[in-house]
Amino acid sequence: MDGRRGNVFGAVAALQAQFGDRVSVLPDICAAHGRDLSLHPASPPDAVVFPETTEEVARIARLCSAHHVPMIPFGAGTSLEGHVAAVRGGVSVDLSAMNRILDVGQQDLDCLVEAGVTRQQLNAYLRDTGLFFPVDPGAEATFGGMCATGASGTNAVRYGTMRENVLGLTVVLPSGEIVRTGGRARKSSAGYDLTRLFIGSEGTLGFITEIRLRLTGIPESISAGLCAFESMEGAVNAVILTIQMGLPVARIELLDEKAIQGCNLYSHLDLDEKPTLFLEFHGTEQSVKEQAERFGEIVADHGGGAFTWATREEDRNRLWTARHNAFYAGLNLRPGSKALTTDVCVPISRLAACILETKADIGDSPLIAPLVGHVGDGNFHLVFLIDPDSAEEEREAHRLNDRLVERALAMGGTCTGEHGIGLGKKDLLAKEHGSALGLMRALKKAIDPQGLMNPDKILPDNTLETATF
Repeated sequence: MDGRRGNVFGAVAALQAQFGDRVSVLPDICAAHGRDLSLHPASPPDAVVFPETTEEVARIARLCSAHHVPMIPFGAGTSLEGHVAAVRGGVSVDLSAMNRILDVGQQDLDCLVEAGVTRQQLNAYLRDTGLFFPVDPGAEATFGGMCATGASGTNAVRYGTMRENVLGLTVVLPSGEIVRTGGRARKSSAGYDLTRLFIGSEGTLGFITEIRLRLTGIPESISAGLCAFESMEGAVNAVILTIQMGLPVARIELLDEKAIQGCNLYSHLDLDEKPTLFLEFHGTEQSVKEQAERFGEIVADHGGGAFTWATREEDRNRLWTARHNAFYAGLNLRPGSKALTTDVCVPISRLAACILETKADIGDSPLIAPLVGHVGDGNFHLVFLIDPDSAEEEREAHRLNDRLVERALAMGGTCTGEHGIGLGKKDLLAKEHGSALGLMRALKKAIDPQGLMNPDKILPDNTLETATF
């Protein structure tokens, strides 16, 4: 038996002795924990363990560390950059059973949840309190995963991302040490901001097991609507002017004509197949009315058509469900295809140029690539639809994605606004951050000296150089 297999065998035996049937080596279960929604090859772990408390996660970390075996945090498996792939084997630690809402502070507008709680679960629990959690990535993601990837979504233009909505964390380090960061105060100048260090760390520094979240009041009035434009340029310029004028839209999403075509077919809508903005306004009845009227003036100046409003909750939900299903609607345009998704973010002043140049690239390519975006904060995505048996189409999609990222970086943007680096964007991280990678490596080595936490993610070189397995 080679050294690595011996290490894994010893770790799994020790885990089974402590956790019994909550440790699985069944091939189907391992396979399900080695893949996400991306195109990256699946890499199953050697075993999966299902802890139920922070203390159990600490015990798992100590055992894996003692046996020099990799550990991969797992939430819902909805990530898009191969974050959960066990590229060096090891143990997948599934936190989904840690799904308790531990505390709600109605007066302080905060709550404490375990990592396996989902946004939908929390908001259903909060419904009668008059509070809600606003970060909405669209997927049925867990809060642990949302923190690990620095999730964003359709509400970010008004309410911010996970970075702005997390007050503190409980984290299990690779050694098994439990640390708590942040607190319930709305601000602090005490020491390093460790909370933000772990948000966006993609499971490479530790296991996030508990999260203290900011909550916000449910608005008195909510109005959603959509508006089609004759040109993509008109739609994007309407967005830019809306943001520059400080109009407090809660959501402002862009779908191009291909994305609308997909939504019509998949969600049984009957929308004009043109560049379309989906919007939502929050506030008092009067403020929502004023926001909508002001936006209507902007639309009229940029070639927008008639505005279709949805004020009833069921109508709004139908509208946003169609938007959230845009990924699957895109796939439906080419049955049997697989999808490569992109995720750039640029300064709002460069958004029009970036989108128009990107659309020109797509027009010159044989690939179908619907465009959707959280354009209120300069973030947009393409969904390249690829024949799974065509290496040529996959190369073309990667070529266009590389051009898009180079364009975004040249405009002062980023290679990822919300999906993260994972396996797929490590080289792009080096292009974006350059010499700052040295500090990132130093932090990784200080916290995870054996390189056991979710190895080969984020950093472009081998992060396991000190590992002994």
